[in-house]
Amino acid sequence: MSERNLKTVHNDIDTLIAEAQDLLREATSATAAKADELRTKAMTLLENATAKAQAMQSTAIAGGKELIANTDDYVNQNPWRAI
Repeated sequence: MSERNLKTVHNDIDTLIAEAQDLLREATSATAAKADELRTKAMTLLENATAKAQAMQSTAIAGGKELIANTDDYVNQNPWRAI
């Protein structure tokens, strides 16, 4: 994942979390029915943020494993150059 994509996902996650926090703050002063609705929206936003963070983590892990495998192959095929 490119650095630009990582920044975009990071900004998206920050935005989702901020929106969820705003909804939860609003829920504290709302009526019971409205508070429940706001809490539900906030939970959905937090779940979306978690899913994006997990996807970003999975992509980073996969990229790291690929980099390790490529480096290992190169070193095994070119031991003197690797030194």
